[in-house]
Amino acid sequence: MLNRGEKGAMVYEPDFLRVAPGDTIRFVATTPGHNARTIAGLAPNGAVEIKTALGETADVVAATPGIYGIKCSPHYAMGMVMMIAVGEEADPGAVVLPEGLPRRAGERLEEIIAENRK
Repeated sequence: MLNRGEKGAMVYEPDFLRVAPGDTIRFVATTPGHNARTIAGLAPNGAVEIKTALGETADVVAATPGIYGIKCSPHYAMGMVMMIAVGEEADPGAVVLPEGLPRRAGERLEEIIAENRK
């Protein structure tokens, strides 16, 4: 979770992960003021919400297969988002983004989908 990275300001690096069910994902608070939280409407049915504390490094277990959209709560409108594909079958290209996303967040999610579709 970075204030500035290769793709600009307020980014997750990487902005896309593919993991196996049961893998642990570490969100590293390299700079204060960031967290990771599931985007409403962008997670598999029945999945436990991802929610880390602001400014703290946290480990999260990816249990339910599918695509997860992740946001930084304070910087969501600035486009600080990422995607996690849990399982080999999870296809970002099949994702329908929920309505009402902040403009920049939606644009970044579309970029992530385009770069990582199966």
